Amino acid sequence: MGFWPLSNAHSDEQLKDEASRLRVAVKESLLHWAMERSGKSTEELAKMQGMRKIKEWMSGDLKPTLRQLEKFATATSTPFGYLLLSDPPKGQLSIPHFRTLTNDTPAKPSPDLIDTVRAMERRQDWMREYLKDMEAEPLGFVNSAKQTDPAKHTAGKIRGVLGLTENWAASHPDWEVAQTELRRRIEDAGIIVSVNGVVGSNVHRKLNPNEFRGFVLVDNYAPFIFVNNTDTKGAQMFTLAHELAHVWLGSSAVFDLYRLAPAKDDIEIMCNRIAAELLVPEEEMRRSWNKFAETSDPYKKASRHFKVSKIVIARRALDTNRIDQEAFNEFYSRYEKQEQPRRQKDDSKSGGDFYSTTKLRLGKKFADSVITAVDEGKILYREAYRLTGLKSESFDRLKARLRGID
Repeated sequence: MGFWPLSNAHSDEQLKDEASRLRVAVKESLLHWAMERSGKSTEELAKMQGMRKIKEWMSGDLKPTLRQLEKFATATSTPFGYLLLSDPPKGQLSIPHFRTLTNDTPAKPSPDLIDTVRAMERRQDWMREYLKDMEAEPLGFVNSAKQTDPAKHTAGKIRGVLGLTENWAASHPDWEVAQTELRRRIEDAGIIVSVNGVVGSNVHRKLNPNEFRGFVLVDNYAPFIFVNNTDTKGAQMFTLAHELAHVWLGSSAVFDLYRLAPAKDDIEIMCNRIAAELLVPEEEMRRSWNKFAETSDPYKKASRHFKVSKIVIARRALDTNRIDQEAFNEFYSRYEKQEQPRRQKDDSKSGGDFYSTTKLRLGKKFADSVITAVDEGKILYREAYRLTGLKSESFDRLKARLRGID
């Protein structure tokens, strides 16, 4: 890789002018790799500003200018440095991706998923070393359950660590409040929870819930849970519970949980059973369903009783043979249609509360740890910005709110 040489320049304007004409000897294989990775066609890219001659770049007949290559990197969601390599990097996930195969399932992981997993892995690496430096003890519950243990037993162990009773959700007014409480308890136990619907803070790179609902990175010191915030709010609680089961079984994974059904994998199936038992205990479900079924909306009635969303109730009713597959499919289709306006409303919101959004994306425990490390001089501010993806002003705002001085 190399640059075509510049002539001598004598002013900033000349430098800017020549920079716009500087051509980069990027390999065509890297351009093809980036385009394939993004899922965009040459026709789509050619319509974007500055990329009218993309076909000539791809064929090697013409090299892009530096600025054109920067625009290409942005359009294909490719880190610019990757385009300067001698060979394309391997675009693979470091953890298993369990898929419930459907027509909507991507054939391979998208750049958005890969970049999100890698960002969480970098945070986990830092968090692990930070906790070790602080002489923290490893978390005893990580990998403490066996796949052969009954789901009810493991669910009970999880509730014990989180300080929850079997009917813990009943004390909350609704399932949304219960979900917030569950997330708080998980973080208090030492698990970092990140809930985000975009890559980092880039609102132009929305995560696809059909590709994945979430993933979990298991670690004895700093387990990380990631929930895709573009998924329906009601399904996110089940994702949280499913990820908790992964932590107890000691298994990192990405999963799509299409219609809350697990992939054909023994660990995924067990994680779903544990999640269901944690949220809606089977014995209580069997004992109460007939009473719910007598009402005009049994899913709504059960949702209020168990303090989980109606979609979780429907899935549990199917798994316990209270309803059949056809009834579940009909309900799920109705539920998706009802949730669509809510999703669109959420998508149309601009900004929102900075503190709440950022804390949710980073996880309060992680954000607190980074800020403490900065205050104690253990890391520089630029490292804190890199870890959080925030700029100086935004980082200071977050710090002020977390420290209660805003």
